[in-house]
Amino acid sequence: MSEQRFKRLKDIPSTHLFGSGTPACAGCGGLEVIHQLYDILGEKTVFINAAGCMTLLAIYPFTPFRGSWLYTAMASAPAGAQGVRDALDILLEQGRMEKSDDLTTVVLTGDGSAYGMGLSATSGAIERGLDFIYLCYDNEGYGNTGQQYSEATPHGARTSTSTGPRGYPGYKKSIFDIWIAGRPAYAATVIGAEPLDLARKVERATQLKGPKLITALSPCPTGWGFDPQESVEIGELAVKTGIWPLKEYVDGKVVHTKVVRKRLPVEAYLERQTRFAHLFRPSRNEKLLAEIQQRIDSYWKQIETS
Repeated sequence: MSEQRFKRLKDIPSTHLFGSGTPACAGCGGLEVIHQLYDILGEKTVFINAAGCMTLLAIYPFTPFRGSWLYTAMASAPAGAQGVRDALDILLEQGRMEKSDDLTTVVLTGDGSAYGMGLSATSGAIERGLDFIYLCYDNEGYGNTGQQYSEATPHGARTSTSTGPRGYPGYKKSIFDIWIAGRPAYAATVIGAEPLDLARKVERATQLKGPKLITALSPCPTGWGFDPQESVEIGELAVKTGIWPLKEYVDGKVVHTKVVRKRLPVEAYLERQTRFAHLFRPSRNEKLLAEIQQRIDSYWKQIETS
């Protein structure tokens, strides 16, 4: 691999490719990640956008993208990426396109598609060794249609379809683990609140050929219930409490890129969001809070002793 380009925060691009004034919600953590990723990849990028929140970014005849953008149904973005990548490769092979004009192929999808509806198409793309970046903005619910629970919703969270006294009874899937079971070229977790970590991982992904996952926890003011100006702080708390581990898979190994030695209690993150308000009011649900804390502690104990 080439020498690391992003050593300090000031190495990150200060000019932005992504246009302003989009229909996205104020404080959208997913949009924050797209801004950062696009700046690093550059204009020669084609986004294949699965139906979801980010579909609303490009409404004919307006688009915030400097380059190419393609809309697909929720379940078929990786299949669309296969067609785009194949077409580019044919043009290159036939000499009808210069290598310098090639486009980085990026699937852009929310957790509803990544963890559920689009998983079979994604599995096929990984198995075929498709050379693409799969960017999942994970706002832990179907944000575009009212924040129904998805397979990425955390245990205990209230959504429009999990309204009981204990919130969502299920547990968040690990899309990272599902991906690495297929032995892709690369996989990583990121968050917009850690821009240097994100930049380094996107850079590494561009240096590898094959299927590459970038999954970003995306704080959602609308669906999670917090003031939009707190989005970065909520993201930082997700890392500081250990709820969102920052890690990468490369050369067959998983490495945690940031290990917080003195983690904050999980309630420092949970109590800032109205989707978890029922755990604190009218009385504290000590049992459920302890269960959530225990699951996080068990994860990190396993990492720290391995």
